[in-house]
Amino acid sequence: MKVQLKRHVLKTVSYRILGTLITVIAAYSLGVSFEMSSLLGVGELLIKPIIYFLHERIWYKWIKFGLKK
Repeated sequence: MKVQLKRHVLKTVSYRILGTLITVIAAYSLGVSFEMSSLLGVGELLIKPIIYFLHERIWYKWIKFGLKK
C-alpha cells in the first residue's frame, strides 16, 4: 500500500483542528467565556504550528538521538 502526501497533509490539518476544539471546550468547561475560549483556540491554531516547526528543526539540526550512522 502506498501512502500519498495528501493523506499526511489532511491528517495533519484534521489533528490540528481537533486539538484546537479540545482547547476551546476545555477552557469553556472551566468557566472561561465562549468568546475568550474561541480566542484561545485561534491563538493556539496560529502559534502551535510555528512552535512545532521550530521544534522539528532543532531536532533535525542538533539532536542526534536515535540516529544510526
